[in-house]
Amino acid sequence: MEVPQAAVLSETTNPAPAPAVVPVFERFSKSLYVGDLEASINEKKLFDLFNRVVPVASIRVCRDRIYGFSLGYGYVNFLSLSDAYRAKDTLNFTIVNGRPIRIMFSQRDPTMRKSGFANLYIKNLALSIDAKELHETFSIFGRILSCKVELDANGRSKGFGFVQFDKEESAENAIKRLNGLIINDKKMYVAKFIPRQERIRRKGLPKFTNVYVKNFSKRVTDEDLKKIFGRFGPITSAVVMKDANGNSRLFGFVNYENSSDAVAAVENLNGTSLDDKVLYVGRAEKKAKRIAKLKAKFEHERNIRFEEMKGANLYFKNISERITSDDLKMLFSRFGTITSYKIMCDSNGVSKRFGFVAFSNSEEAINARNSMHATIIAGKLLYVAVAQRKEERKAWLQAYHLQKQNNSILSRLRSRYDEPMDIII
Repeated sequence: MEVPQAAVLSETTNPAPAPAVVPVFERFSKSLYVGDLEASINEKKLFDLFNRVVPVASIRVCRDRIYGFSLGYGYVNFLSLSDAYRAKDTLNFTIVNGRPIRIMFSQRDPTMRKSGFANLYIKNLALSIDAKELHETFSIFGRILSCKVELDANGRSKGFGFVQFDKEESAENAIKRLNGLIINDKKMYVAKFIPRQERIRRKGLPKFTNVYVKNFSKRVTDEDLKKIFGRFGPITSAVVMKDANGNSRLFGFVNYENSSDAVAAVENLNGTSLDDKVLYVGRAEKKAKRIAKLKAKFEHERNIRFEEMKGANLYFKNISERITSDDLKMLFSRFGTITSYKIMCDSNGVSKRFGFVAFSNSEEAINARNSMHATIIAGKLLYVAVAQRKEERKAWLQAYHLQKQNNSILSRLRSRYDEPMDIII
């Protein structure tokens, strides 16, 4: 891009002093890597941000070669190393368009980036901890070159991250002092970062070369897949699956020559955006195995949601067929904030005369249950109880019927005697 004249200024404008000892791989770098950029941030916005702090020589936001969308990172070049240090220390984790940007010195030597030099892996982080808090926690041990909390597609923490120091000694001290430390009720794990190839070798992880990719737009072709996935290594084939009419089925497969390249593609591309769609990239598996995994994942997420709503979700039955969803909302809304409500219906849309209503908290739900249970609504005696999962309800019914059977046996035995007797069943 063309750099505004204001960017080309003298180095004599009170430059911040650079550290006395500069790490080898920073010594000649006047360039900063800027990551976690929101998609709409362009060169002008980035220039305006950095140029307010120190003079900027040039700026580039990296974009997809095919479609031109931002890849979420870029580079800012400065006139001096001291300016680069000042910009990094001043602007790291600044909120831009609702997201904190992440700044580190540019390292163009791939062997150095992948070596794990003074780099730490941190896991079991509380989900409330962001990159800035992580940086503050580790900065007491030395100068930090890079600090990152891994995020999902929705911008939420995955509970792990990375911190890289300029010295191995700083990294070792951080491990000694912080590994096992409890922060926000979570016991933090801190260890040396192990490069991916070494992790695969040590753990003997299952190797695969075939990658499954889905949720891309109709205009993505085989050639597009080859260009996007070819960055990670040699590809033997890349195919977009099509229907009988030749239309894309919005998923496909990419096969690599080397397993490590397939693993790299999954780690780097899963959850990334393409044409405003979030890609799913994973190991290609048989359909039955994928379905089993998805079913288990769905069940797990359903159980989590139920636990979160436990006590705030009510089950009701024996309602009149004339009662509609709007009537239901009107009946229960006076007890608090309703988050969801539903009358269950058959395939023809006819009410099954039962359903569920959820409140924002359990206190509101209990008040509704105590007030509405056993009331007559539209000529029907309403039954209201706290909703239970199928397994819990089945266990409760079994226990209830067993107790009822025991009481019946006890009653018959007592009736044979003139005086009451205690019998333990």
